[in-house]
Amino acid sequence: MPLRVVFMGTPDFSVPTLLSIVEAGHEVAAVYTQPPRPGGRRGLELTPSPVQREAEKLGLEIRTPVSLKGEAEQEAFRALRADVAVVVAYGLLLPKPVLEGTRLGAFNGHASLLPRWRGAAPIQRAIMAGDTETGMMVMKMDVGLDTGPVAMSERVPIGPDMTAGELHDVLMIVGAKLMTQALDLLEAGALPLTYQPEEGATYARKIDKSETRIDWSLTAGAVHDRIRGLSPAPGAWCEFEIAGRTERLKLLRSSLAEGAGLAGEILDDRLTVACGRGAVRLVEVQRAGGKSAGAVEFLRGAKLAKGGKLA
Repeated sequence: MPLRVVFMGTPDFSVPTLLSIVEAGHEVAAVYTQPPRPGGRRGLELTPSPVQREAEKLGLEIRTPVSLKGEAEQEAFRALRADVAVVVAYGLLLPKPVLEGTRLGAFNGHASLLPRWRGAAPIQRAIMAGDTETGMMVMKMDVGLDTGPVAMSERVPIGPDMTAGELHDVLMIVGAKLMTQALDLLEAGALPLTYQPEEGATYARKIDKSETRIDWSLTAGAVHDRIRGLSPAPGAWCEFEIAGRTERLKLLRSSLAEGAGLAGEILDDRLTVACGRGAVRLVEVQRAGGKSAGAVEFLRGAKLAKGGKLA
C-alpha cells in the first residue's frame, strides 16, 4: 500500500526525489519548501523555489512557512496524518514535534558518507578536502545535526577534476533512486537502521566569503581542490591588473600542471599559474560581468603574458 508522504525540500537538488516519489505511486500529502525569495534582474520579483515550481506543475498542496517552531505550524503538520516525512535540502530546522509528527518519522537524503561531512555544505567540503569518494545516504532524522541512524547508502567516486556542480548533478539522481528504494522497504516494514559511529565525524559548515579568494601560496593540490569545490557557485576568484585597473576573475575549472615560480605567477601562454608548491592550469575562467571562457580566449582579451601576476 502506498505511503502518505510529506515532502520537504527547496533547491534543484531536491526535485528528482520529489518526482521519484510521485512516480513510485506514493501519495504526497503536502510539499513544504522555503518561501519565494526576491529575484529577477532588479530583485523585485518574488521567485518560487525549484521545488515549489515542480509541485505546482504536479498540482500538489504547497506550504511555505518561514519557521516550524510555532505550535500552530506544528499542529498543521500533524493534521496531515502522514506516514512519513521525506526531507532533502529543505533549509529549515525541524523541531522535535515535527520529527515525531508522522507515523514512521522523518527521513533525510544527505549528500555525504556520514558521519563524515554532517551539515550544510557536504558536496563542496568533500571536494575542497580532496576526498576521492562521497555518496548519498538516507538517514532517519533525530534532533541532532545529521546524527540519526542510517538506513541506506550508495558510494560515488569523485574524479580528480570533478567540480561541485558536476558532483551535485550525480548525487541528486542517486539520492532520488535511493530514497524511493528506502520508502519501498519502509512500506514493507523491512528498512534497516544502523547507528552512526562518532569516530570520523566532520562538520561541513557553510561556505564563507572569506574562503572564496584563492591564496596562491597554498600547494597546487589545495588550490585546485578549492577551485573545483567552489565551482560553479559561489566561485573561487582572484584579481589581475588590466589597463591600470584591478579586475576580479572567477575561476571555474582547473587542472594540476607542471611548473614552478613565484606564487600567482603566470608561467606560460596557457594560463598555468605557480602555487606555493607546484602549479595549476586555469581551464575555464570568467571576468566580472562577462561570460565564462577558456584560457586562450581569456588571455586574448586580457593580454596577460608569461611573468604576469594573479593576486
